[in-house]
Amino acid sequence: MAPVTMMPRKTRSGGLAKAAGPTRRAFVTFLAGDGDYVKGVVGLVKGLRKVKSAYPLVVAVLPDVPEEHRRLLRSQGCIVRQIEPVYPPENQTRFAMAYYVINYSKLRIWNFVEFDKMVYLDADIQVYDNMDELFDLPDGGFYAVMDCFCEKTWSHTLQVTPPTPFAEQDIYKPIPLVYNLVLAMLWRHPENVDLDKVKVVHYCAAGSKPWRYTGKEENMEREDIKMLVKKWWDVYNDESLDYKGPVVGGDEDAERLKQPLLAALSEAGTVHFITAPSAA
Repeated sequence: MAPVTMMPRKTRSGGLAKAAGPTRRAFVTFLAGDGDYVKGVVGLVKGLRKVKSAYPLVVAVLPDVPEEHRRLLRSQGCIVRQIEPVYPPENQTRFAMAYYVINYSKLRIWNFVEFDKMVYLDADIQVYDNMDELFDLPDGGFYAVMDCFCEKTWSHTLQVTPPTPFAEQDIYKPIPLVYNLVLAMLWRHPENVDLDKVKVVHYCAAGSKPWRYTGKEENMEREDIKMLVKKWWDVYNDESLDYKGPVVGGDEDAERLKQPLLAALSEAGTVHFITAPSAA
């Protein structure tokens, strides 16, 4: 999934809710299971630290992420937020890959309303240049890098579905390729790639995950791929980028993050509180 800038929520009156105190902004990613994707998240937060981003990384985790991995992420300065799974409707929907089903759970990120703006990044992304400017894009839009679907293997799985109320709104705004270089672009559309200007690399091509890289899969023997894999490992192994501040993401931190939201709701009018699951 390409970097997505999620814009401020609106009050019932149509105006933008204003939080008291400093603006709440964050990068956010997603993690499920007990596999090795946690390495991607560690690499991502260290990459954001290397480019001196001013904003934290929130990690939305499913219940099956083990406590050991959560502790590791907190020790690296991540804010860990557990979410409940979202399951697709029981119909004849087909997916290009079986594991795409889990992507429905990413919808829970829209519940993180204590933040005014969020930039979503997949865990197999690395940031090589500061991109905090994405948070300053005009309000009222949904910004993302357009994916390339030119492979023939997509033709029988890509389907057009009826628009949702969200999709009916003309809010999608494309942003440049430099914010999400999908590695396959290097051999599909090399004329559109300038590696010297790329800020974000998405290691989503088959065999390109740096922590699983063997160089045996198709196109993985390319010198530019080898260079980018090494570049990822240089960030991951750089101990100077390890987090050295207080551990965040616990209950006290969660309560602190709620304060701007409560202030904003108070400005909007009478607030009625009801009990609900944390990820409802």
